[in-house]
Amino acid sequence: MHLINGLGSFAMTIELFLQNLANAIAVGSLYALIAVGYTMVYGILRLINFAHGDIFMMAAYFIFFGIAVYHLPWYFACIFTILFTALLGMLIERVAYRPLREAPKDSVLVSAIGVSFLLENLATYIFTGMPQAFPDIMGMMSPVKIGSVSIQKVSLVVPFVLVISMAILLFVINKTKWGMAMRAVSKDYEIARVMGININLVIAATFGIGSSLAAIGVIFWGMKYPQVSPLMGVMPGLKCFVAAVIGGIGNIKGAVLGGFILGIIEIMLVAFMPPLTGYRDAFAFVLLILILLVKPTGLIGEKTTEKV
Repeated sequence: MHLINGLGSFAMTIELFLQNLANAIAVGSLYALIAVGYTMVYGILRLINFAHGDIFMMAAYFIFFGIAVYHLPWYFACIFTILFTALLGMLIERVAYRPLREAPKDSVLVSAIGVSFLLENLATYIFTGMPQAFPDIMGMMSPVKIGSVSIQKVSLVVPFVLVISMAILLFVINKTKWGMAMRAVSKDYEIARVMGININLVIAATFGIGSSLAAIGVIFWGMKYPQVSPLMGVMPGLKCFVAAVIGGIGNIKGAVLGGFILGIIEIMLVAFMPPLTGYRDAFAFVLLILILLVKPTGLIGEKTTEKV
């Protein structure tokens, strides 16, 4: 009898582990998508774009209004959201960062924080602070049974979206002239300018690509956590910044690795140590401190010299 009870408990533990592992991989994939936006901008400008989380929030409103208010087909709404979010990122770069490119780094940092507060308050004024329900796209919020394990459809789809997005991004960076220009600007944009590269266009494109990845992330984030509000980008933005630093900010593969590490440990901590659930968000910053104490450049980051 004890053996049967033990086997039953073991089977339940395995089911719980598999269910939470699928959830952790999905959350880690979302963190990775958003963290890549941070790391791309930092890789070129050595700038932490603290408005990235709020660009993520604006993308959520774009798709919410596209589907729930203007009744666009979900695929059109997703395409328009990605395009508008990319344009928003490029606009922010043009207005808030480009004029300060030769200014001290502190000035650029203050500008980034100012843009973040501006977007949050603008969203509160325009959309009100009332949370809105994110639309269910193609029934992705519904669960699917795999054996005895019940998993949301969105949790199964997100890792594939991450793999496809990263494959396209790495191809662009490593195999195209645009990618060659981005890598040149990341090394030294003054030399790149002398070599005839339009650095303004390259930097704007980098902001656009990073913002579009945040838009892709928010489409699936909204289906996993179906609520839209003006402050919804604050904590994901901070966590994804932490993920980028953990992996090695400026390194795309490092951002993906950091996203997975943060997502998996965070979900497993909550699943198997319920008393620590209230410290879920704080854990990300504890992990950041530990990583920086051991390896300040991140797990697979490289030492860089400051651009002057």
